[in-house]
Amino acid sequence: MLARAVVRRVDFGGVQLFGNSGEEIFAIARGALMGRSKSLGNVVVVGDVVEISREGERHVIERVEPRRNSFSRRASGDRVEEQVVAANLDQVVLVTSLRRPDFKHGLVDRVLAQAAVSGIASVLVVNKTDLGGEEEALGCIADYAPAGVTGFALCAKSGRGVPELHEACRGKRSLFVGHSGVGKSTLLERVAPGHELLAGDVNLKTGKGRHTTTAALLLRPEPGMELIDTPGVRSFGLWGVDEEVLEEFFPEIVPHLGGCKFGDCRHVSEPGCTVRGALERGEITARRWESFVRLREELGEER
Repeated sequence: MLARAVVRRVDFGGVQLFGNSGEEIFAIARGALMGRSKSLGNVVVVGDVVEISREGERHVIERVEPRRNSFSRRASGDRVEEQVVAANLDQVVLVTSLRRPDFKHGLVDRVLAQAAVSGIASVLVVNKTDLGGEEEALGCIADYAPAGVTGFALCAKSGRGVPELHEACRGKRSLFVGHSGVGKSTLLERVAPGHELLAGDVNLKTGKGRHTTTAALLLRPEPGMELIDTPGVRSFGLWGVDEEVLEEFFPEIVPHLGGCKFGDCRHVSEPGCTVRGALERGEITARRWESFVRLREELGEER
């Protein structure tokens, strides 16, 4: 008889699961689920619901249930392939910092666009307000208000502002992503007390964080709340979107599409552009528009 379980972590040697009663189970995957490289790849990821059988003392994953959504990125390195980070999510929590390392608009825009591709709500956290001030953090968040992104300015080190984020994660499965060194692990330890995570420092010479988390890990700090920690990223490549459809994944641009004078309008300098009109009225921030144009050019160069 098959039982259902939720994937907590995927390792080289097997898969950690949460059983129906919350118990932790270690299982291996049936060989038919693996590809030619004999790895699970994107077949089984954190957040998946799987069906398992028992063979003697071991558990075996027999089937992966269809996902309601998934969050992906372009695999690192020179490979042009998809890397599925996690599945069946309610929101993506993007953790950034004001300083050490500095706030990176480019990463924010990429992650928010990827979440939009997947149809997943986004939350923006600006951490380390003790190094720059809450007002500056709120200014960063304000750039994304027209896109409908909820934002939190906080200090994970002191705990200030963390309760509000904790409340926003209640009853949801949240995927936490961010640059190395932004304080993501420290923040998760505040939101999920008792779940010890390895926190990393920032290299004072390069300003970049050191990788600490080595694989995505699902935590259950309280009933109804699930948090997924992920390794810190140095860069983030979009998956499933090209330059021709990028505008559809900037929520503040979408309402102004379709009314331009020219059907192939690039929304840069063409006359009669409704997107540019919204920009001039302040309905789209200049920084987000500039980022959209730059990211579209980058995607064009990658083709």
